[in-house]
Amino acid sequence: MTIRSRFRAVLGLGLAALLLAGCGSDPQPAAAADTGASLSVSLVTPQSRALQRRLTASGAIAAQEEMLLGVELSGVRVAEVLVDIGEPVRKGQVLLRLDTRTLASEQRQSDAAVAEADAALAVARRNNERMSALRDKGLISARDADEMWGAATQAGARLNSARAQREAVALRLSFAELRAPDDGVISRRDVQPGQVVSAGGELLRLIRQGRLEWRGNLPEAELARVQEGMQVLVSGPDGSRAEASVRRIAASLDAASRTGVVYASLADPGPLRAGMFAQGDLLLGENPALLLPLSAVVQRDGHSYVFRVGEGQRVTRQRIEIGRVDGEQIEVVSGLAATDAVVARGAGFLSEGDRVRVVTGTAAP
Repeated sequence: MTIRSRFRAVLGLGLAALLLAGCGSDPQPAAAADTGASLSVSLVTPQSRALQRRLTASGAIAAQEEMLLGVELSGVRVAEVLVDIGEPVRKGQVLLRLDTRTLASEQRQSDAAVAEADAALAVARRNNERMSALRDKGLISARDADEMWGAATQAGARLNSARAQREAVALRLSFAELRAPDDGVISRRDVQPGQVVSAGGELLRLIRQGRLEWRGNLPEAELARVQEGMQVLVSGPDGSRAEASVRRIAASLDAASRTGVVYASLADPGPLRAGMFAQGDLLLGENPALLLPLSAVVQRDGHSYVFRVGEGQRVTRQRIEIGRVDGEQIEVVSGLAATDAVVARGAGFLSEGDRVRVVTGTAAP
């Protein structure tokens, strides 16, 4: 027998021995492998505590009261602007000044007119006194005396007219300075030095007292649940938060969108500015709720589930209805009792019927 023939014979005997060994083996080890738990888990029961009921709405930050400021003179040039956008001002502070050269000239003319009328009145009164003495002696006629009295009266009227004219010029001169009507913050500036202004034109805007408010839009069904004085947590685009209080609720709804506006005064706006978009959470009050950790709830097929451990340490999937999220916890509306224990972590790795090993404390998936 050749070497190749011997090798084939030995190989055939080896294969036959392996086949016999496989047919006579005990299948129990494969079944025994199924008895081991595939995941160690810890259990948690729902926590019962009061949870704040909220209404969430979108809105914008706006000035609670914005004043449009201008001057009462026309055709006058602006001499200087003393404030800029975002600058806080005090009541009575000068915001801008107009060129007063023309008005100052008019004031000097009115002063001179008053002095002239005053002098004319003094002469007329002395003449009237002399005429009255001569009339008493019968040296002049009553007509001449009456004419002199009339001249003195006219001189007094001209003096009053000159004084009124001087007061009008002084009033116009006071309009040359635009002063802040109240404390606040300058929110807009539409004037530059050298600009010729007109009466009634908007030059500056002032946010009175610097007060801002959040204006949120709510549908009619939710608007009915809001009351004045209700607290609001306002979140800015940068994540900053500020507290507000509802001061007014819209008296009518928008006919197209069927929504109404809620006006909430901001106690301390912080980094929030007028014109910013912000989200508001209106606090409706507290009510009892069952809460579970977010890690205990899984989402599958568009529904929420938890896993309970039953007989034989096997898990069963149970559908629940969830509600509000509060930090790292979520509200269980229905489907679970307060005494039901569920898998706290690793629920996303489980399927119906999986065997687990329950441990105390926090188990890693």
